[in-house]
Formats: sequence, C-alpha cells, structure tokens
Amino acid sequence: MSVAMQQPSREDFAALLEESFRTNEISEGSVVKGKVVAIEKDVAVIDIGAKTEGRVALKEFTGPNRDRELKVGDEVEVYVERIENALGEAVISRDKARREESWVKLEKAFEAQERVNGVIFNQVKGGYTVDLDGAVAFLPRSQVDIRPVRDVTPLMGVAQPFQILKMDRRRGNIVVSRRTVLEESRAEQRSELVANLEEGQVIDGVVKNITEYGAFVDLGGIDGLLHVTDMAWRRVNHPSEVVTIGQTVKVKIIKINHETHRISLGIKQLLADPWEGIAARYPVNAKLKGRVTNITDYGAFVELEPGIEGLIHVSEMSWTKKNVHPGKIISTSQEVEVVILEVDQVKRRISLGLKQTLQNPWEAFAEKHPVGSEVEGEVKNKTEFGLFIGLENDVDGMVHLSDLDWNRPGEQVIDDFKKGDIVRAQVLDVDVEKERISLGIKQLAGDPFAEAGELKKGQIVTCEVLEVKDGGLEVKIVDTDLTTFIKRAELARDRADQRPERFAAGEKLDARVTQFDRKARRVTVSVKALEVAEEKEAMAQYGSADSGASLGDILGAALKAKDKK
Repeated sequence: MSVAMQQPSREDFAALLEESFRTNEISEGSVVKGKVVAIEKDVAVIDIGAKTEGRVALKEFTGPNRDRELKVGDEVEVYVERIENALGEAVISRDKARREESWVKLEKAFEAQERVNGVIFNQVKGGYTVDLDGAVAFLPRSQVDIRPVRDVTPLMGVAQPFQILKMDRRRGNIVVSRRTVLEESRAEQRSELVANLEEGQVIDGVVKNITEYGAFVDLGGIDGLLHVTDMAWRRVNHPSEVVTIGQTVKVKIIKINHETHRISLGIKQLLADPWEGIAARYPVNAKLKGRVTNITDYGAFVELEPGIEGLIHVSEMSWTKKNVHPGKIISTSQEVEVVILEVDQVKRRISLGLKQTLQNPWEAFAEKHPVGSEVEGEVKNKTEFGLFIGLENDVDGMVHLSDLDWNRPGEQVIDDFKKGDIVRAQVLDVDVEKERISLGIKQLAGDPFAEAGELKKGQIVTCEVLEVKDGGLEVKIVDTDLTTFIKRAELARDRADQRPERFAAGEKLDARVTQFDRKARRVTVSVKALEVAEEKEAMAQYGSADSGASLGDILGAALKAKDKK
C-alpha cells in the first residue's frame, strides 16, 4: 500500500521561500553580518543566514588594538569565502572582513589626506609592519621619527596616528609615515610657540646641541639658533668656549622668521657694547699692545681688549718684507705692539700698523748715509736697467746702467758684475716717500771730464794705445782718465799708413783733439789732423810759393827744427 507524501503547509512554504531568498542574497567574496550562536573552545560558530553556520577561529577576533571579549549573541562582520564546502558549512573569515572594511576606510582617508590609527607590531627588513585595524601597512625606518630612533620597542603595541604615503590595492601595498604626523604636530606647536615670542624679548633656554657655527637652544618646545658671532663681543673660535650642552642660558631674541619659524638668538646683545666711545679710547697714532687672534692671507687680527679687534693689513706689517704671507712675520697668540692708524665706529673697524712701531729704514738710512757718502753692499739682482745692491736694515739701493762707468756703456759694464759680489758705491739720492735709494759706482772714481783740466779742441795730446782693433785704436789720453777711439781713417794722413796693426798696446802716439764737449761727455782725437796741421805750419814757416823749395825740403826742415827743440 503506498503512502502519500505529506504536503508542506502554507506557513512552512513561506519560511522555506524566505530562507531561499536570504541564501541567494549572500555571495562569495562579500562581507556580510552574522551572529555568534556558539563558542566552542577556540572557534566561534556564526550564523550568516546560509543553510549552515560558519566557523571562525577566535584568534581572528583578537590582536593589536582589539581587546573586546567575544560573546554569544554578538553581531560581527565576516568575509564569505565559500557559501558551502564539502562538509556543507559556510567558509567565512573575520580577518578578511576586517581587511576589506579597513581598505575602504583607508582609501577614503588617503584621498582626504587624513591621519589613520594603527599599531606597530613587527619588525621587517627596512622598517616595520603596522596594523591599521586589519590592513597591514609598511612603515619605513626613515619614517619612524624626525630623528633616527635606535630602539623602537617603546613604540610597538601602542595605538598612534599615521599618515598614508602610498596605497596600491591591487598589490595590497600600503606605506605609512609616523614622521610626517610628528612634523605636522611639531609645526603646529612651533607656530603656537612662535606666536608667543617677540623680537627683543629676553628668555631662558637650555643648550641642546653645539655645532661648528653655533648652538641650538630649546626655548620650551622650539629651538633657536645662537650663532657663534652672537655669543660674545670678542672672537669665539668655537661655540664650546662659551656654552655647554645642558647649560641654561639667558638669551635675547634677535630675529623671528614667522614663515620658516627660525629664531635667531644672542648673548652678547645683553652685554655692554665695547665699541661705544671707541674713538676716544683708541686715538689715531696711539701705540699699544695686543694679542694676535687670527692670521689670514691679507693680514692679521689683533685683540686689543675683549670684544675689540683691529686688523693689521699685510701692507702695514713690514717696511721691507713685501709680498710675504703674514704668518711668516707674526704668529697666532703672539703679543705685538701696534699703532692705531684709523678707527671707524660705524663699520666697527680699526686699522693697525705693525711696521710703524719701528723707524722707517729709509729715514734711518738717509740720516746715517747722506748724499755723497760711500756704502758697501752685496749685488742682489741684475736687471735690464741696473744693479740692486743689498744695504743695511734690509733695504736695497739701485745703480742705474748710466752710473756704472764713465767711459763704457752700462750694457757692457753690467756683465762685469754677478750676484753675490760685494761692491762699493756712492749715495746719489734717497727718496723716503717712494722708498728708493739711488747709488752710483762710477762716481767713486771721479768724473774724467771734470778732471780733464783745460783740454780743448786743437790741443795736441799724447795717447797710450789700450787696444788695437780692425777699425782703429782704443786709446787713453795721458795724464787724464779720458779714453777715446781713433778710427782707422784718422790714424795717418796717407792712406798707406792708416793701418792699426802699425801700433801695439802700450805704445804712445801724439794726436790732435778734434772735439771736446763736457756736456755731451765726448772727446775725439786724430793723428791725421795733427799731421795735416803740422804740414800747414811747416809750409807757413819754411816755404813760400816763390821760394822754389819742394814740399819734401820744407817738411825735412820742419822736422830738423822740431828735433833741435
């Protein structure tokens, strides 16, 4: 006997239909709400409205920043991976649901450039991982703090704000920064602190850091720079000479830049300005002592008192040492005597002189060696215009080419001298202002033209042959220091006798002065002129046009007469 199947009632059919609709609304890969219906050991049973419940490990409900205990009846969001597995159960995940939820929130925060909360929970290569309520982000080591942090342990497990720098949902990458948040917060704090400060205000601060150029002072949450030049009126070589880290100092706010929040501080501004009334304390030409504080290529700085320094320019260091580095004349920390040359209170400059403390060596030379006196020195240098002779007190004198020799050109005479030779000379002129001393060597021998007596044109003189040359004879006029050159054509009246080789060095001969000019310093003599003159004289004395005597007879008679004399 067959049994008829029992048909469902109208109410049961409606319930089945509603359940079917609910199941159809749930799709894989979506986030849905469910209710905790049971907790069994380490899993929670959650009803999501499907045919069967799903199971989620309790550890997915715990973790950083999630301390609430899960209870039966709690409503939670889960991610549906599969509606039904081989066992007929729904495969769901709380972590994936939280991650999906977080990504949506994080993308909105990223677009709006808003901060997000997270917890640093692990260290990885190059940085740390941060839990952003289910989404894992990467925190680069450089983005942890404004300054390098050696130990991040105190920051781990603590909920704190971060700024999202980069997001890539397709790759699942999120990069965050804690440093950006700190910088923004610090900027806000700085703005507030700077707003409460005023230029000219005197405030206490603590030295935080010291550099080569100054010190950073904490003014209660904001740093100001105390530059080394504003630490004291005197020269400070390094900030550590004045302040130490941790020291409380009283400073004056010199300048505030409200855009960059930079604050310039000063200590010396709280002290009396030593430059006030400086001209009265340091009159020009006053001589005083000071200590060398710094040496440069252009001079040396000398401290006259704390906060007051003057400059000795390199040109004012030595009378004689020109183009020498100041470090070769004086040294740092040396105490020196100086003379005040100029004081400029407006520019805060004092010009000092070192050489002025000593007598001008050219003045000393002029006093000791007046014009006309003789000096001795070493040949220091030879130039195209003369010799430089080293004299006492490191001064040099110059012998011009024209003052080397009375008779020979200076271009020839200068070759007779070499460096190191000790020579004597006469002082011709001393120009103290131009620092020049003119010397003469030839003047020691006397001027042969001045000592030539009454020598005049037409006079007959005896000459000594100094040198025989192809073009003539170099001769000296006896009883004088005058030398001259007799050209070949002037050696005899007859061409056949105009041969220089007829004569020898040391031989004496008579000649007639044909030119003598003291101003032009020129003298010439001629044997030919003498012979011609004698011939004319013989003709005048011993013969006449109608006497009938020959020229030979006349000259013979003249020679006999000359020999008798």
